[in-house]
Amino acid sequence: MKPPPRVLVIRGGAIGDFILTLPAIRLLRETIAGCHLEVIGYPAIAELARAAGLADSVRSLEHRTMAALFAKTAPIDEALAEHLRGFNLVVSFLYDPDGLFRASMERVGVKTLIECSPRVQNEGVHASRQLAKGLEKLAMFLEDGHLRRAHFERRPDGKKRVVIHPGSGSEKKNWPLEHWLRLADEFCDHEVIFITGEAEEARGVKIARHSNWHALPLAELAGCLATCSAFLGHDSGISHLAAACGVPSLLLFGPTDPAIWAPPQPWVEVLREESGDLAHLDFERVKSAATQVVAKS
Repeated sequence: MKPPPRVLVIRGGAIGDFILTLPAIRLLRETIAGCHLEVIGYPAIAELARAAGLADSVRSLEHRTMAALFAKTAPIDEALAEHLRGFNLVVSFLYDPDGLFRASMERVGVKTLIECSPRVQNEGVHASRQLAKGLEKLAMFLEDGHLRRAHFERRPDGKKRVVIHPGSGSEKKNWPLEHWLRLADEFCDHEVIFITGEAEEARGVKIARHSNWHALPLAELAGCLATCSAFLGHDSGISHLAAACGVPSLLLFGPTDPAIWAPPQPWVEVLREESGDLAHLDFERVKSAATQVVAKS
């Protein structure tokens, strides 16, 4: 029996960057029928592809043997070289301006390498479409269905649960915490849960009156989010994760363009502060929009 085709996707980047790449990975998975698909990335993030059923295996981009692939003449570990040669197709989302990674792939003897730019331009086209552009070299084209679907199974458990993530990768993209705490008190007939992580901990964020999911592993967090009624947050990786779980969401945007960076799923509502400064976003405006999202959930 002929072995299944083997596809390798290499993707670094933060949580949101990775989730924005999931439609491209899904396109590969569905187009190359029966393939074994592996993802090399940051394990805690790349594991999301396996949790979504899009990857069969995950390896670490941070493993000591990987460093040689980004050096001009460094010897490449033979076990790694043999592993890479075992793929029929390697798709790289790595930034490689000097061509060092491509040269290493040629040295190793990789059969086919497709390079997809990880750099998203802040104009016009949604980030997921930009990331998948390189796959058009293989006559693979991203359809609306790849963009607009959930990547994780929704599992509502009948409980009325609103989740708030008050952070993001940049304080410039955050609505003031005191507003989120005040908004949480509006949903007294729901269980309100705040999501926090290292960034919020570093800023001294304290959640006293409500439940708190703190620093959960991402695959575990996806499972928790999939049970929730509604999600409220910003332009962040966790917001992309909630949208990928099918959770009705309200996301607040300021300095970034939602046409490019917002999750593309139809259950996501976006409220944008046109000045770009979320400190100016009126509380009553957010309360009204959030109430509507929660009521529909």
